Amino acid sequence: MPKIHPFLWFDKEAEEAMNFYVSLFPNSKALSVQRGPGGGVMTADFELDGQRISALNGGPVFNFSEAVSFVIDCKDQAEVDYYWDKLVEGGQPSQCGWLKDRFGLSWQVVPAALFETIGGPDPEGRKRAMAAMMQMSKLDVATLERAYRGEAA
Repeated sequence: MPKIHPFLWFDKEAEEAMNFYVSLFPNSKALSVQRGPGGGVMTADFELDGQRISALNGGPVFNFSEAVSFVIDCKDQAEVDYYWDKLVEGGQPSQCGWLKDRFGLSWQVVPAALFETIGGPDPEGRKRAMAAMMQMSKLDVATLERAYRGEAA
C-alpha cells in the first residue's frame, strides 16, 4: 500500500519552516536536508507527530491558500492556546479556528469540544454553538460549551 504525505512549496523558507514546525509538535524531527550546488536548501524532509512532510524551496512561483490546511486536533483549551499562539505569531488570524502562519500555510486549531458542541445531540444547542463559533477567531472551549447549553456569555 503506498504511503501519502504532503509536499509543501516554499519560496526559500523550507528549512526555517521545518525547524519551526518540528519545534512545536511532539514526536517530531528533521529527517533530511538536500542542498543544491551553491549550498542552498533545495528540499527538506521532516516528521510532525509522526506524519512525514516534504518541503521544497521552489521560488515565488506558487503560494499557499486556504484551499489546503493542516488541522490540529487539540484535547483542550490549553492545547488550543499553545498552538494558536505559536502559529499565529507573525501570521494572520482568520475565523472559526483558522489561521495562516508566518510562512502562509493555513492551519485549523480545533478543540475536541468543538465537535461535542456543534455535533451534540441537542439541535438547538448545535445551532447556538455554531453561531458562537462563527464569531470567533481562536476557538474558545468555555464559550462554545456555554452556547451549547444556552447560557449567557
